[in-house]
Amino acid sequence: MNILVASAEMAPLAKTGGLADVVQALPTEWKKQGHNPIVVIPKYSSIDTNKYGFEPTNIVICVPISHWMEYARLWKGKIPGSDVPCYLVENQDYFNRNGIYGDPNEFFDNDRRFIFFSRAVLETAKSLNFKPDILHAHDFHTAFSIAFLKTHYRNDDFFRNCAGVFTIHNLAYQGWFKPQRAMDFACFGTQNFKGSWFEKNNSVNAMKTAIMFADKITTVSPTYSREIRWDYYGEGLQEPLNKRSADLIGVLNGADYTAWNPATDKYIFNKYDAKSLAKKQDNKYAFLAEKGLHKEDNLDLPLVCVISRLAEQKGIDILMYKLEHYLFYGNFRFALVGTGDQRYIEYFNYLSWKYPGKILSHIGYSNPLAHQTICASDFILLPSRYEPCGLTQMYALKYGTIPIVRSTGGLADTIREYVPGSDLGNGFLFINYNHEDMDFAIRRALHIYYDKHHWDKVRQNAMQSDFSVADAAKKYIEVFRWAKEKI
Repeated sequence: MNILVASAEMAPLAKTGGLADVVQALPTEWKKQGHNPIVVIPKYSSIDTNKYGFEPTNIVICVPISHWMEYARLWKGKIPGSDVPCYLVENQDYFNRNGIYGDPNEFFDNDRRFIFFSRAVLETAKSLNFKPDILHAHDFHTAFSIAFLKTHYRNDDFFRNCAGVFTIHNLAYQGWFKPQRAMDFACFGTQNFKGSWFEKNNSVNAMKTAIMFADKITTVSPTYSREIRWDYYGEGLQEPLNKRSADLIGVLNGADYTAWNPATDKYIFNKYDAKSLAKKQDNKYAFLAEKGLHKEDNLDLPLVCVISRLAEQKGIDILMYKLEHYLFYGNFRFALVGTGDQRYIEYFNYLSWKYPGKILSHIGYSNPLAHQTICASDFILLPSRYEPCGLTQMYALKYGTIPIVRSTGGLADTIREYVPGSDLGNGFLFINYNHEDMDFAIRRALHIYYDKHHWDKVRQNAMQSDFSVADAAKKYIEVFRWAKEKI
């Protein structure tokens, strides 16, 4: 099956979150399984083309925008560590700037940038003579590629056998555009805009557009695919999602165990597996020593980590209600790797000043440090208000780092409460989004930490949990076949 993957991100070239990891891992698995994928992403100025072996081609694509033509040059390389072709779309005006989306505020021309890129994806396939069976578009940035496939390219023989599958990684980010601009750039015009598949609250909504035009819609976990049909999680799009409910499928993301495996991890201090769990403690001691702590600092105190974007979605608000209490009374030591909203950054900086040695805070993202922190920690905390999937808890399980999570989205699909009476389960959950329920889950987890039998058992259960990306890749192929049946 020829699979054309369109995304604004792909690790390790351009990454702001889990979307990039998925776009790297899935095509790599499809290639192993005998399929023929290619990936197309923008050529951002931040991409180190020399490091990743990308070279410019002589291919220049023509991209219709409004009533004129714009151009882009293609760069060719491969997904690092694989044989999967990856193409970068180079346009200096749109992508030669700092950042991917604009930080902290989005670029004012993101409508034009991503409408241009969405159409450039299809023109890239034509210029390469790559006839796709599937166009797999991710999140609102590539949503218009699905609309283009079903309209402007509908009668193009080149795409006659191509089905469009749209994957929602986070419904909260929808791509709200002014209709006069977006509909013009996309060559649709505004004459039939009101009440159309593009329109939501008098604006163009890119996410809704793809939901309505796609042959199949997927989310990144089964629970999230059900949640978003309800008002609390639907972010205002529950009506179109319910209209398309027969074509809405949850496929749980998978972890790339070639990159996240304590037996082979190049970033950690001492490699280990489920049969040599004692070495995990060595990693904890080495990690704490590197942070300036010594034996007299009680290195055996439980270490709880958060590896996260610092945003309200991630439950940072309810964590703020209790974290200082835990630090003051010495319940555990806390490690953070993340960045995000300034108010959260200032809060963690304050705690680092007030409780030196009790909170180990790194503002920013570092992949090696993320590996080392997860490996060294006893628990990872994910108190998310909502979580479409989450890969961090999957990584943590593999390292014997026990998740404490709110039961929502992909967290509910991957974590089972550890029950001492049965020795079953791989973590600790709470249901209601409040700090009291979170606190109760944390205290249950800390109680198990000090019981050697149960502590060993829950960690063994965690490390035996298997959420491989290979399984996710197979399920997507099944969805692609269903999509093909609709065209």
